[in-house]
This record gives sequence, structure tokens and C-alpha cells, in this order.
Amino acid sequence: MSDAEAKASTGNLFVGEVSRRTLINAEISNEFMASLIIFSPGAKNVFHTHTNEQVLYITEGKGVVATEKEEHIVTPGMIVFVPPGELHWHGATKDSSFSHISFTVPGLKTIF
Repeated sequence: MSDAEAKASTGNLFVGEVSRRTLINAEISNEFMASLIIFSPGAKNVFHTHTNEQVLYITEGKGVVATEKEEHIVTPGMIVFVPPGELHWHGATKDSSFSHISFTVPGLKTIF
């Protein structure tokens, strides 16, 4: 298990304050990766896709997971499966912080 501290996520993928804590990386596992992503109220990522599957496990707060056609409110304990190539975004509602653990595979590419 990684003891890495949460670090601010920067770049064009995120809008608002977002931090990431790597839990499992390629040095630990060849099969999958896991990161805790923490969104401040109203923070989110922009529409994007992934080259591989992504699973989100909601750990705290109230968030939104959206595609081009639908938006869903998500809360702690919920699991979201995102198929490869699906255009989507996820983030906190305006009135709540939000966090999830993102499970992916090494080599996954995010396209936005």
C-alpha cells in the first residue's frame, strides 16, 4: 500500500480544486492502479474518455457522474463502471465536497 500524500491535480482535465492520492501504482501492481481523488465543492473534471475501463468507488460527499445524455447523483458506497471510450465527467456538487477511489489499469490514457 502506498503512503503517498494527496497532491493538487493541475492541468486542463480539472476545473476547481482537486487533489489526488495514489494508493496503488505500477510499482506495486502490474494489473491495476488505484487513486483517491478529492474534489472541493463545485470542482469537476471536463468531458473525457479513457482507453480502458474505469471503476469509481464513491467514498465521501455528494457528486455527479455524467455522460452526454444523463447525469446521476452519487453518494458514498456507490460504484460506477465507466466503459472504455465513453464520454463522461465526474465531480462534486456545488454544495458538497466529494471523493472517490478510481480503479484503472496501467497504461490507461485519458483523452479530453
